[in-house]
Amino acid sequence: VQLQASGGGLVQAGGSLRLSCSASGLTFSDYAMAWFRQAPGKEREFVAAVAYTGVITRYADSVKGRFTVSRDNIKNTVSLQMSSLKSEDTAVYYCAASTRFVRTVNEVTLWGQGTLVTVSS
Repeated sequence: VQLQASGGGLVQAGGSLRLSCSASGLTFSDYAMAWFRQAPGKEREFVAAVAYTGVITRYADSVKGRFTVSRDNIKNTVSLQMSSLKSEDTAVYYCAASTRFVRTVNEVTLWGQGTLVTVSS
């Protein structure tokens, strides 16, 4: 069972970046998927989640209107489209799977490895 995240990199403030996460070894549609992030010296925090069929989503207030989470249950992938990026979005981003429509780190069943997003001002 594995979640493999990709797409991180260096981007200027105001720019856009798309993260992807590929899942293997699990029945993808049985899991809600989410993105969390962890900035240096800070705790890991919730960013966005998408429910099992992809219809329902939720976002942290800090990214609402700027980030869009989506999933493809055929390709077993979840994506995070990030726009209007700010320096405070700089963090390691983690994809996560949960049997719940996850909002907290404690609800996560499976973590992927992180991908670093750096936003330069």
